[in-house]
Amino acid sequence: MSRIRWGFLGAGGIARRFGVGMQAVADAELFAVGSRTEEKRRRLAAQFDIPRQYATYEELVADPEVDVIYVATPHNFHHPHSLMALEAGKPVLCEKPFAINVREAAEIAAAAKQRDLFLMEAMWTRYIPIIREVKRLVQAGAIGDLTMLIADFGGRSAEPPRGRLASPDLGGGALLDLGVYPVSFASYLFATAPTRIATLGHVAAGVDVRNGILLGYPEGQIAIGYSSIRDRTPQEAILTGSQGEIRIPHPWWLADRCRLTVDGQEPRTITAELIANGFAHEIREVNRCLRAGLKESPDMPVAETLAIMGTLDALRAQWGLRYPME
Repeated sequence: MSRIRWGFLGAGGIARRFGVGMQAVADAELFAVGSRTEEKRRRLAAQFDIPRQYATYEELVADPEVDVIYVATPHNFHHPHSLMALEAGKPVLCEKPFAINVREAAEIAAAAKQRDLFLMEAMWTRYIPIIREVKRLVQAGAIGDLTMLIADFGGRSAEPPRGRLASPDLGGGALLDLGVYPVSFASYLFATAPTRIATLGHVAAGVDVRNGILLGYPEGQIAIGYSSIRDRTPQEAILTGSQGEIRIPHPWWLADRCRLTVDGQEPRTITAELIANGFAHEIREVNRCLRAGLKESPDMPVAETLAIMGTLDALRAQWGLRYPME
């Protein structure tokens, strides 16, 4: 089987982590990288023995031998860079958050549909084996009816005070970088958009430093999420059901086990093997979809990505947080 040739649009930290995951996928090749920063481009190419390097993104997406583009630039560039790749006829996997807001996200989705091209948000955690096993347990009624989710993602940023996470111009802050994970996890588990949204966010210098999120669903279910770029949080997930609970330990988005407790029974630990650093599972899914001729992944459909972006917009609106590019 010939390998699917990937082109990386961007050569920063997330691209390096993604490249490590790709090394564990037999039918994927990191074929080309495009970056306007020569040092980053050369470093990534040397680390992964990438045969083609481009000093512009336009050259990368124009390469006829690149099969799919991975957009790995900062949040504020996801919209123009995804459109650039799609307009060049390339399928796209775009890093999360998919865009700055739902308007941008809808424009990307429309471009992919118009050109009949594959498009997916790189919510890589959705393909982690234990996350998928938890979803299966919930659907099988292992804890009865799922009634509540609590999940968090917070840490003390090691970036300089004026780094990407602190920059309004780059779509910085806790929500788009970290809070999107619990919001997306709630969407995955409850399989619908929230009908009620309440939140508190501490905004300083144009970004949210920390936030708390309360989402309500049609049948009375509740999801509680919080994230921070200045505070270390437990990084656990707890699913409560009418007949038990599931706990995913720190860090819940990259765990290889969970604890299932059913009322009246002893708790038991369920494990699921994790490949490499976790990104391999998402890469395998994209390759599978491309080989099958699919235009989206059934586990991360574009319509759901748009709904999640709408929730993120609604949260920021309650804080009065708008980015300069909006």
